[in-house]
Amino acid sequence: MRRIRTITTVLFMAALIATFTSTDAKACASCGCTVSTDWQSLEYSYQPGVKLDLRYDYMNQHRLRSGSGTISPVAASQRVTSSGNQEVEQFTNTQTITLGLDYSSNPDWGINLQAPYLIRNHGTLGTASNGIIPLDSGGQYESHTASLGDMKIIGRYQGFSSKHNLGILLGFKLPTGSYTDTGSSTDPAAPGPVTIDRGLQPGTGTSDLILGAYYNDAITPDLAYFTQAQYQSSLNSSDHYRPGNSLNVNLGLRYVGLDIVIPQVQLNVRNIMRDTGANADNGSTGGTLLYLTPGMVAAVSDRITLYAFVQIPIYQYVNGVQLTPYWIPSAGVRYAF
Repeated sequence: MRRIRTITTVLFMAALIATFTSTDAKACASCGCTVSTDWQSLEYSYQPGVKLDLRYDYMNQHRLRSGSGTISPVAASQRVTSSGNQEVEQFTNTQTITLGLDYSSNPDWGINLQAPYLIRNHGTLGTASNGIIPLDSGGQYESHTASLGDMKIIGRYQGFSSKHNLGILLGFKLPTGSYTDTGSSTDPAAPGPVTIDRGLQPGTGTSDLILGAYYNDAITPDLAYFTQAQYQSSLNSSDHYRPGNSLNVNLGLRYVGLDIVIPQVQLNVRNIMRDTGANADNGSTGGTLLYLTPGMVAAVSDRITLYAFVQIPIYQYVNGVQLTPYWIPSAGVRYAF
């Protein structure tokens, strides 16, 4: 049982750190995946060495929302914002494959590197439509991108107590993803390539500071909990664009009485401010989301661990009009060398 607990406590932090790998879109700046699949890394340094994590997230954003309720495309097309007519997004499908590498040399210190690869399809009716079909000169387009996103490197320290269950995080998001990709115009009045909205690019072009803290402990021999908070803030703007600062809070319970399979349930809260700058969608970005996330972890061997989670939104508040998903599945595998 001690071996199983050690392995399952090695899985939670890399995905916790990988939670925000630049998957936000203009139509859903607050709808990125927030699940923490890496509880185990909160105790990474109990097993010094190198760990490799490969995670897959899928987010299908196709439901328009305004404030805390849904809105029809027809109603959205009739809105007028400070910058003109409301853009009516159709869909944003994002697949994120994240490779994580973690190293710890002793029980107190560790470092984690996250490299996301994003595959994203997007379609919009633009700012001139009736909510059903686009009209000329509305800036409507479709896009498909597949490339490296913004990488993250995060260090941790958890030497505050002999249990090593309280830790802090300090790191950076690096501007490794492109922010100049183009799509194809579907506007007959303006055919040709179109620059994709900044919030839909694989990268933001900015360097971000990441600060966090976490704590985990046992309630009973078979039941344990964790808490984690992480704040991310851009240190600069890039080409008149600055992504909104974000705060993410996760709470979780797990049951280890089943030996190999460890059920878990989480509450994930994400709050993000509006994007700013001349090239940002200031009106339809930012918001607050609350997810209920059941899942499980399976330690199939001393070195290999599998995990799967499903995020289910139970509260969504978005600024302006944004696309939101019905659910967000995540799955991955971790290998300890």
